[in-house]
Amino acid sequence: MSKYLSHPTGRPGWLDRHATAVDVMVALTVLAIGAVGRAPHSDGAALVFSAGLALPLLFRRRWPFGVFLVIAAVAFGQWLSDLRLLADVALLVALYTVAANQPRRRLGLAAALLGLGILLAADQWSVGAAGPFIVFLGGLATAAAVLGVNVQTRRAYLASVEERAAQLERERDQQGQLAAAAERARIAREMHDIVAHNLSVMVALADGAGFMAPSDPARSAGAMEQVSKTGRHALAEMRRLLGVLRADGEAGLAPQPGLADLDQLLEQVRAAGLPVTLETSGTPVALGSGAELTVYRLVQEALTNTLKHAGPGAEATVRLRYEGDGIDVEVTDDGRNPAHVSAGGQGLSGMRERAAVYGGDVEAGPRATGGWRVHTRLAS
Repeated sequence: MSKYLSHPTGRPGWLDRHATAVDVMVALTVLAIGAVGRAPHSDGAALVFSAGLALPLLFRRRWPFGVFLVIAAVAFGQWLSDLRLLADVALLVALYTVAANQPRRRLGLAAALLGLGILLAADQWSVGAAGPFIVFLGGLATAAAVLGVNVQTRRAYLASVEERAAQLERERDQQGQLAAAAERARIAREMHDIVAHNLSVMVALADGAGFMAPSDPARSAGAMEQVSKTGRHALAEMRRLLGVLRADGEAGLAPQPGLADLDQLLEQVRAAGLPVTLETSGTPVALGSGAELTVYRLVQEALTNTLKHAGPGAEATVRLRYEGDGIDVEVTDDGRNPAHVSAGGQGLSGMRERAAVYGGDVEAGPRATGGWRVHTRLAS
């Protein structure tokens, strides 16, 4: 039977696609039943009443309750005329249509009217005891109503399933968009950290090489060699980062930098002309790779800002303090010009986004004794 009703995918069933033809067939069938079952002595009246009972069924889908009332009125006129017609089956079809398409309140009213009609018919046309007559007709009416209610319930269930499926699809698309936005933000932070730091180091080295070229060509050449090394390192990091976006999976993956790579980072900064001291205290605790990457990027960004803004002769200090189940990170410098970081800049916002993942908040601002301070604490 499912192929004749609405399909769960929303495609109309056979009955829905040929609704007009079905209604015409139902009306003609009821008319034929009425014609066959009419009394021989009442040909004209029987045909008129049979047509009055059958033809309204052509409009039962558009006006279910109105059609039922019209057929009930015709049936009442038939009862007054004392005509027994099999075309009264139209009342069952109309009741089914009300049950399948109308609210329960209207179904109750229609059932009550039909029940009254059954009592009137039993009183006038039953032979002998009226009880079996009433039970038989009442059973037919109940079956029509129950069938209609089941059809309406099934339609409502299929509609809810379709709506739930559409909602899940919308939620899936939204989750995909949020995930894509988060990934874009992550890549933007990584790109900023890599590009800003390495370019700052290269600019500092190139400026130093140019300054030393007339007086110390050897040191100038060494600085330019360091520029080349830093550039190759930046390209390698860029390839590794962008490689994760390749759909073919051919790009090799390298581990993300962590605390073990801080020494190499500090050596790179020192080579660019900024003396940096690393101070570690407390009992080391195990940090996840994500937390170690966050510490690395925070130190990298802070030192990059020092390189760009602290001015010549500045020195920086990186302090890592292990406390309980977390790590306290502080980067300070004594630059004459504070390493100003705009509150809306990509660097500071990137720091804060990274730290927030591990319950930290980044404090960045000038020191009372001069210079700049960046501080946060991350949970392991």
